Amino acid sequence: MAIMAKKKEIEEIKKRFIERYKDAQTELDYKNIYELLIAVMLSAQCTDKRVNIITPALFEKYPTPQALAEADLDEVKSFIKTCSFFNNKAKNLIKMAQSVVENYNGEIPLDEKELVKLAGVGRKTAHVVMIEYTKANLMAVDTHVFRVAHRLGLSDAKTVEKTEEDLVKAFKDDLYILHQAMVLFGRYICTAKNPKCDTECFMTDLCKTKESFKAG
Repeated sequence: MAIMAKKKEIEEIKKRFIERYKDAQTELDYKNIYELLIAVMLSAQCTDKRVNIITPALFEKYPTPQALAEADLDEVKSFIKTCSFFNNKAKNLIKMAQSVVENYNGEIPLDEKELVKLAGVGRKTAHVVMIEYTKANLMAVDTHVFRVAHRLGLSDAKTVEKTEEDLVKAFKDDLYILHQAMVLFGRYICTAKNPKCDTECFMTDLCKTKESFKAG
């Protein structure tokens, strides 16, 4: 049975995350909403570092949704071939751009319901874009957020959707900061293997699973 964080502990976790990461932003490089959406789409099961290596040439070749909508599939693949699932992602990027041109006058819609209608854009991608671009009070659960939520006793849910629900219920507001905080904390401190419990972690006293995962 998982040990869950109590209300006071949740408040303390929230406070520490906000103090530490209040100015945190995505590590993906982008200049506008179009570039951000592409970067987030490419980042699924691929590191931000790898995406940042790929995107400059891609953005130069296809600077607008219009340019990408008319792109040759094999050419798009050639730009992103070092990214995981590049075949599928290339198809989705072109379809997404075509939809933006046809249905949204070439402008990326800044609305969750509309974003998820685009090819290759699921709930998580839409939330990440909205969090980063508009500071929307939303939570997105990737592998880092999922791991941190469970280790700190903020959720014991088996699914991403339910974990997101638990985090929204626990934190209520400042979700855009807390999302970025949990991503960075999970990426650099509360890592999947050999988490930095005794050297860099500032949540050790609030951790519910320190002993059980430390051997990783």
